[in-house]
Amino acid sequence: MSSTLLEIRGLNAWYSRKKQILSDFSLELAEHEAVGLIGLNGAGKTTFMKVLSGLLPTYHAEAVRFQGRPVTFREKGLRAMRYTVFAEDCSFGYFTFWEYLTYVFASYRQKVPDVSGLVKGFHFEDYADVLLRDLSTGNCKKVFLITAFALKPALLFLDEPVNGLDFQSTEYLYKQIAGYKEYGMVLFSSHILESITLTSDRVLVLEEGQIRQTFERGQIDAAKIREALGDEDAF
Repeated sequence: MSSTLLEIRGLNAWYSRKKQILSDFSLELAEHEAVGLIGLNGAGKTTFMKVLSGLLPTYHAEAVRFQGRPVTFREKGLRAMRYTVFAEDCSFGYFTFWEYLTYVFASYRQKVPDVSGLVKGFHFEDYADVLLRDLSTGNCKKVFLITAFALKPALLFLDEPVNGLDFQSTEYLYKQIAGYKEYGMVLFSSHILESITLTSDRVLVLEEGQIRQTFERGQIDAAKIREALGDEDAF
């Protein structure tokens, strides 16, 4: 069995003390697994991704451990082991894809690998020299996805990665997520049930800031997940 990579106990997060978004949130993420996080709008998926990425300081956790070692989400050692692709990201607008890729790999102190397969797989060949600010939403998303899968961090977080992608790129993304276990673990949130059922080893159902139900491999079924969400007309 894969060992625990990241353990979180008793996580609470908020934007305003009057409205808590995540409440008593606990989970373990194991090496070499793909975990899907699904929930209706407002369930707290993006907030959780922000906490994991060290972008939301308004949180408290009873314990956070990476490979058994106590950590904080903002510490340098954990930052070097993770990469996040957000649902909407307009940063680095004056970089081209190649400039952004070079910048990221320099930041992680890694050599830029051959990404031609990823560029072709995401049908991005014609856009690699275009400024990110001039790309469509979908093509901008591809910049960050290609970078993520090339970087191969131990912890890969994807927030609504399917949003904005064309059909062919979506199919290619599913293959990349499913195959990522060779390098590390991937946690991805989605409101698209297909992406969850096709790629996940484990599915976490998030409702009102808490994990209400977990589906393990062999139990992952679209109808059961809809029922757990309490909205069979969703998705």
